[in-house]
Amino acid sequence: MPALRKLVSISAIILCACAINTNIATANPDNKPAVETFEIQAVRETVPVASPGDAADDPAIWRNPADPTKSLIVGTDKEWGLHVYDLSGALLASAPAGLVNNVDLRADVLINGKPGVLVAATDRSEDPNGKLALYALETSPVGLRHLGHPRVEGDGVGDVYGFCLWRRAADQVFAIIAYNNGDVREYALNLTTATPTAKLVRDVRLATRTEGCVVDDRTGLLYVGEERHGIWRMDAAHDSKASPVLFAAVDGVRLIPDIEGLAIIPEGKRGGVLIASSQNDNAYVAYDLETGRYLRRFRVTGSGTVDGVTDTDGLEFAPGDFGAPFQDGLFVVQDGDNSPDKQNFKLIPGGALKKLLPR
Repeated sequence: MPALRKLVSISAIILCACAINTNIATANPDNKPAVETFEIQAVRETVPVASPGDAADDPAIWRNPADPTKSLIVGTDKEWGLHVYDLSGALLASAPAGLVNNVDLRADVLINGKPGVLVAATDRSEDPNGKLALYALETSPVGLRHLGHPRVEGDGVGDVYGFCLWRRAADQVFAIIAYNNGDVREYALNLTTATPTAKLVRDVRLATRTEGCVVDDRTGLLYVGEERHGIWRMDAAHDSKASPVLFAAVDGVRLIPDIEGLAIIPEGKRGGVLIASSQNDNAYVAYDLETGRYLRRFRVTGSGTVDGVTDTDGLEFAPGDFGAPFQDGLFVVQDGDNSPDKQNFKLIPGGALKKLLPR
């Protein structure tokens, strides 16, 4: 069994069909020069979640390889559980998974020896140290088959908060939890038995609250948002001796606290773009994945009967052709203010991002 390794605490580093509009000023308290913030449009939205208040939080996307137009979106309702939507935004299935915060999924995972789609989320209910809510995404008929709620070894740390998966191989899947006190813990999942388990294999300590995280399965690199300080990059391997490095710092102009969801737009074997939710100014920030170079800021506006997006927590991008209007990928973001209705998730064609981001 791999040995648990604890990294030294790291001090926070702070460095002082879609139309695209430009030249939208970004306010900042220190009166630094405004950074151009573009606009792209949401074209569809999911039905609202059932729970009132700040309930919808984070989406995950499964692309159906047999018929991409029948792909699915899994979203969290923090007060109840998980919901499954189609690409029109209709609700197809739900599961009372608990007080789930962030969700992620991976296809082609061996579940009890058979390939399947693993859906996992952090669950804050009942146990103060938290649990993982594990499900298999069923596609015919659409549903979520409960696998288990393994307790995680969170003694002495904060509440489970952010979450992402790393699929190293079909039979090697790791769950990474970002706690609200700055701990980032990695758990090896055992899905070979009827009752799944999660074994703590690594613990990294950042200085303050963390939430959003994403792993690039191509490179095994993990990106974690320390909400008020910046985005860290580190090797996801539990036995790595390399320390995390600051990938992008909060500067109050381009990246504004607090940082929420993270998503990757992959290109080639290693390249692409990292998108971060800059929640406090209702924007998103794009960085070159290889160099960390700042690319663009943008916001998501509405179109037709679909309203614009504010206060985004979680977000997700999936590459590939999903059928019109998502031939160049699918971008899904949580909408923190869907008034007069309850919160929901907005769908944006990936082509809008490709037009927006310079390469």
